[in-house]
Amino acid sequence: MAKKTQQEDEVLVDVTQSISKLEQFFEENRQYITILAVAIFAVVGGYISYLKFYQEPLELEAENAIFRAQQLFEADSLNEAVNGVTNDYLGFLDVAAEYGSTKAGNLANYYAGVSYLRLGQFENAIKLLDEFHTQDPILGVIAKGSIGDAFLELGQKEEAMEYYQKAVKVSDNDYVVPFYLLKAGLLAEQLGKNEEAKGYYETIKAKYPDSRQGTDIDRYLGRVTSSK
Repeated sequence: MAKKTQQEDEVLVDVTQSISKLEQFFEENRQYITILAVAIFAVVGGYISYLKFYQEPLELEAENAIFRAQQLFEADSLNEAVNGVTNDYLGFLDVAAEYGSTKAGNLANYYAGVSYLRLGQFENAIKLLDEFHTQDPILGVIAKGSIGDAFLELGQKEEAMEYYQKAVKVSDNDYVVPFYLLKAGLLAEQLGKNEEAKGYYETIKAKYPDSRQGTDIDRYLGRVTSSK
């Protein structure tokens, strides 16, 4: 019992000494700690002010700027959507350049990239779509898949396959993922990789049987199976 009491006393002494050393440290460095605390509060306060008084108004301004270009895109006026009409209506390229730090500025890269793809300017499409970043489970798939389409149009099949593979890994969205799984399968067939193609088709059959691609997938499976 005496031994236990001694051990407890030793622990208490160690704790007391640690507390004393900590108090001494704070006492000796009070000025520096105060300066550090003030600096931290200044940084946090500055960041909050930046968001409130600069970034939020800029986001709203960017949303207003991209609106007209989106309307032109939906009307299939792609050149005007990309480049703008007059100084009063910015195109996607201008929105991306002027508001690159905003969500709308980032989205402008996507719209510009898709527009270039539809206009047949495939290298520009790749460049702009590659600058687009998103967590959206649909747009993320389409952006990667569209880069694959652009590479395919340029005759760069291996690069196209790489991006189709990236596209189907972005999410498991049952609306767009089966579409690019089918594209990957068809391209794999062109490259003479029937086993790889079969894998894509089987994924559609197993995971997306109710998709438009899934309803007809047995035909593709039968083709790669019979060609062995």
